[in-house]
Amino acid sequence: MKPFICGLIPYVRANHEDSMLVLRSLLGQAMRMIRQTLLLLVLFASPLYSDDRKGEIRHSFLGLGKGARSSIIAEDGTVSWKIDLPASDGWVLPNGNVLLAVYPCQKYPRGGVAEIERASNSTVFSYQGQQKEISTVQLLPDGNFLVAELGPEPRARTINRKGEILHDMPLSCQKGNAHMQTRMLRRLPNGNYIAPHLLDFAVKEYNRETGAVLKTFPTDDRGREKRDWPFTAIRLADGNTLIGCTNGNRVIEVDGQGEIVWKVDNEDLGKELLDDACGVQRLPNGNTVITSYHASGNRVKLTEVTREKKVVWTYSGGKHGFHHFQVLTTNGKPLKDNTMK
Repeated sequence: MKPFICGLIPYVRANHEDSMLVLRSLLGQAMRMIRQTLLLLVLFASPLYSDDRKGEIRHSFLGLGKGARSSIIAEDGTVSWKIDLPASDGWVLPNGNVLLAVYPCQKYPRGGVAEIERASNSTVFSYQGQQKEISTVQLLPDGNFLVAELGPEPRARTINRKGEILHDMPLSCQKGNAHMQTRMLRRLPNGNYIAPHLLDFAVKEYNRETGAVLKTFPTDDRGREKRDWPFTAIRLADGNTLIGCTNGNRVIEVDGQGEIVWKVDNEDLGKELLDDACGVQRLPNGNTVITSYHASGNRVKLTEVTREKKVVWTYSGGKHGFHHFQVLTTNGKPLKDNTMK
């Protein structure tokens, strides 16, 4: 019996060692599978992940300019609609039509307003400018239009769909250069007007009824040689005002006292992305999209930045930069509020 037991011991020991090797191998494989599973769970739970090209941002937008004319760019970068009208301001309306502030051209010698039905490109409403240029247009809640008439007597004018003048308010700005008198004139929810006056280096808020200037937000804090001409002025929900400073290649946000509380320029971005920052739009997520009107060829023409000044989207298509624009959809979803422009 003793010789048998002594002979069995090496056999059992060898098989035990083989079993332990197999067990260790199985445990190693199991641990690797667990780690891979956890990694996938973290990845899919991350806000950076999306079935939509792994979180890539894609916008469709209405683009407006002199060389660029008026067009809608789809999320894949293709042109989904266009019309041969140069425009400085415009909107895709809730009914799908496109409203344009048209630069002086053959059809509108002194500038004008055109509402275009997209399917046929037919004009369903038009207004001929009365002075030198129409720089902006805004559809008002009552169905009338606010336009900026530039020329010897610059004014904020309200017209109805018959083209009849309902209200005029003179604008307090220089008269020597009509083109540079004002750009994105807007009516605020409180009924006041806000107007960026380029060569005056000031955004002014007006009492609509009296024409009195209630507030002035200067943009020449860096010196007028920087040419921080205000082009876009957006009154935000918190009362701050977002201003695009064109040739200064920066965007500033000021509080009610005119103090700068946020800004972004090429130095912040670490590269020369902004080149004539005319049009600006604040998106519902808090990001800011900015034009580079002087950009041409394959240069970046639209840039989206976060509050932390991180670039998250750019557009480089087309041959010409945009004076202004309106972001319409993001990753297939219409923007709930795309009027902060």
